[in-house]
Amino acid sequence: MKKSATIRREDLAGELVKLPTLERAELQARWRALYGREAPRQISRPILIRAIAYRMQEQVLGGLKPATRRLLDKVADDLAAGRPIAAAPEGPKPGTRLLREWRGKTYEVLVLEDGVLFRGQRYGSLSEVARVITGSRWSGPRFFGLSSSGMEAKGVDP
Repeated sequence: MKKSATIRREDLAGELVKLPTLERAELQARWRALYGREAPRQISRPILIRAIAYRMQEQVLGGLKPATRRLLDKVADDLAAGRPIAAAPEGPKPGTRLLREWRGKTYEVLVLEDGVLFRGQRYGSLSEVARVITGSRWSGPRFFGLSSSGMEAKGVDP
């Protein structure tokens, strides 16, 4: 890796493979270049390598989605305050019927234990059904009004 922390997408795999072969001083230099500060003194070599690899991938491929960052911040705040960690919301229960109107037609999906039933055919996810209906990639939960953005589920009949 060059002195700057910028890595090209096509060089990423090679840079990641090299990390375990580097001396600790070289790893610490990479940390400084990537994080803009010294590595923690007591950090173990395996954690140092993983943190460097994560940051390299984050810079080249992108980081966490804002919603994921907010969730992690909330969990950390809850832990620090001694509050219990809330379980992740579950999806619709088996037997739930989801209705969605799309371009003047109403579509119905039945939630199963291991997927969903749409027009007599079993699918592994709501996203697969949303793709069949729209012809393009969609978040199935969002398409059927179940997005984690706090919107109330639309058309749910338990």
